[in-house]
Amino acid sequence: MNIFRILGDLSHLISILILLHKMTQTSSCSGISFKSQALYLIVYITRYLDLFWTFGDSLYNTVFKMLFLASSGYTIYLMTTAYKPTHDPNLDTFRVQYLLGGSAVLAVLFPYKWTLYEMTWAFSIWLESVAILPQLFLLQRTGEAETITTHYLFALGSYRALYIPNWIYRYFVESHWEPISVLAGIVQTLLYSDFFWIYYTKVLKGKKFALPV
Repeated sequence: MNIFRILGDLSHLISILILLHKMTQTSSCSGISFKSQALYLIVYITRYLDLFWTFGDSLYNTVFKMLFLASSGYTIYLMTTAYKPTHDPNLDTFRVQYLLGGSAVLAVLFPYKWTLYEMTWAFSIWLESVAILPQLFLLQRTGEAETITTHYLFALGSYRALYIPNWIYRYFVESHWEPISVLAGIVQTLLYSDFFWIYYTKVLKGKKFALPV
C-alpha cells in the first residue's frame, strides 16, 4: 500500500459521494449518463468476484469493494426509480455494446491466465477504461454541465490518474508490474485529457463548464 493508491481510492470514493449528493440534493439525474453508471456496476461486479473467497483477508480492500458495489447499485436504483423521469434517453445514446464486446475480446485473448476469474478481472479493467465514454458523449451532445457534475467527473478521472504513479512506485519498490492495468489506465486518463483541460480553464476559474463551439 502506498500514498498514491490511497489517494486514488479516496478520489474514487469522493467522486461517488459527489454524484449521490448531486442527485439527492437536486432530486434529479439530469446530465448523468445511465449507460456509464450501468457499465461501472458491471465493472465492480466482475472485478470483485474474489470477495467470495478473500472476504476479510484485507479490511481495507473489503470495505472499499463493498462501498463501490453498494453505491453503484444504489445509483442505478435511484436512476431507475425516483429520478427516472429526469433522465433523457434521447441524449444518452452511446452504443455501449461496442465497449462491452471489445472489452470481452481483449479479456479472452490477453488475460494473465486463462481462468474464469482472470478473464472477468481483465474484462473489468478494460471496460472501466472506456466506461466514461457514454458520459463524455452526453456532455458533448448537451455542450454544458452543472458545476457539481464536473466535480464528480474530475474526481473520477483523478482516481485513475493517481493510479499511474502507484503502478510506477510498485514497479520500482515492489518489482510488481501489471501491464493490463497500466495500459488500460493510460487509455482511461487520455480519454479525460480534454475534460481536464476545460475543467482547469473554466470551472476552477469560476466559469460555467461549456464545450467550445
